[in-house]
Amino acid sequence: MYDRRTSMDIGAFEANLKWRGIALKVFDTKEEAAAYLTASIKGKTVGFGGSMTLEEMGLYEKLKKENTVYWHWREEMTGDEAKAKAYLADVYITSLNGVAETGELVNIDGSGNRVAATLTKHERLYFVVGENKIAPDLHRAIDRARNIASPLNAQRLHRKTPCAVKADHCYDCKSPERICRSLNILWEKPMQIGACELILIREKLGY
Repeated sequence: MYDRRTSMDIGAFEANLKWRGIALKVFDTKEEAAAYLTASIKGKTVGFGGSMTLEEMGLYEKLKKENTVYWHWREEMTGDEAKAKAYLADVYITSLNGVAETGELVNIDGSGNRVAATLTKHERLYFVVGENKIAPDLHRAIDRARNIASPLNAQRLHRKTPCAVKADHCYDCKSPERICRSLNILWEKPMQIGACELILIREKLGY
């Protein structure tokens, strides 16, 4: 199982993302990244995908001051209504379960709303990740998503799955409470997305 890297070639990583139509922004702290996003997004409808990274940044509260933000983790509306509005928002923001230094972006989803929203039309799409999400290649990014992120999320959600007991690794279970039901790999920016940015924060954030 792959765990986090302590260093990488940022220049090569940026070039790999650029080749795939994705811009890279790097920040030392979550506060700096949040300031960049709040300065960049004003007067828009903004959809959020479920993300401990965004929660740890306090980004919802910051962006809603000058935007209309839809997030099913908040109580302003029902979860299904928030997911539907987030799907159609001008801007969509979420995190990733694994990021390959070669440029591929990996997410695993339960209901599919977060993955689906990253594939539909938006003016801008942002992926916000801590450096703990980085893996050397696609194989190890998928391994990270399956064996690190998914068990930790299952445990956080108190799911009755084998992986949630110790948050150790994926058991490829058939539990009805299994949260890893779809795997999405972005090889390049989807054609219908106006602009796509990966926001990399040099801190450990989320799972």
